[in-house]
Amino acid sequence: MFADKQTVLNAFRFRHACKSYDAAKKIPADDFAYILETARLSPSSFGLEPWRFLVVQNRTLRQELRGIAWGAAEKIMDCSHFVILLARTQAAMQADYQEKIWGDVHGMPPETVGMMQKFFKQFAETDFAIADNPHAFNDWAAKQTYIALANMMTAAALIGVDSTPMEGFQKENVEKLLSGKGFINLDEYRVSVMAAFGYRTGEPKRAKTRQAVEDVVDWIE
Repeated sequence: MFADKQTVLNAFRFRHACKSYDAAKKIPADDFAYILETARLSPSSFGLEPWRFLVVQNRTLRQELRGIAWGAAEKIMDCSHFVILLARTQAAMQADYQEKIWGDVHGMPPETVGMMQKFFKQFAETDFAIADNPHAFNDWAAKQTYIALANMMTAAALIGVDSTPMEGFQKENVEKLLSGKGFINLDEYRVSVMAAFGYRTGEPKRAKTRQAVEDVVDWIE
């Protein structure tokens, strides 16, 4: 049922920010459905799932995005699948949404939903102080999408699929493009991050390098 540790570590060593994709190789539908499922099953703060995933396969739209997403310019036309991760806005995460998620999706009884709403109110107003700042609230929601993104990339690497996370884009212009075409409602969602998935054209020019574990981990006994 579970992968062994070496298999997982090998997947992390295999994964890199792919620079060039083989346009002739497409990810099988069932493999990409599996990658998306790992995003759907990802954890989020308070279980609120403040995300949505746009899978952009339309080549005309990809070409339009290419001009305002410099980080994707060399990849967006050749990658097999291109995903834009959206973060739900503060206005779209009020009581009705909370009741839908905690009550309808997670099956909590009304009294538990009410308790969760009180906890979340305290969290938003006091603990993280984001309730009175829509920009800070959106940043918090966007952080949740990165959890899903990381899971998608790891899941992809485990089956030999490459990926590239991207923040290199003109956020306001991308949102205008997507909203202008009716793909998103800016009152509900804002663009968080993008990612390409597919198959590399060649091996990386150098082996993966990272800081030593003792330089990034401190133990408090």
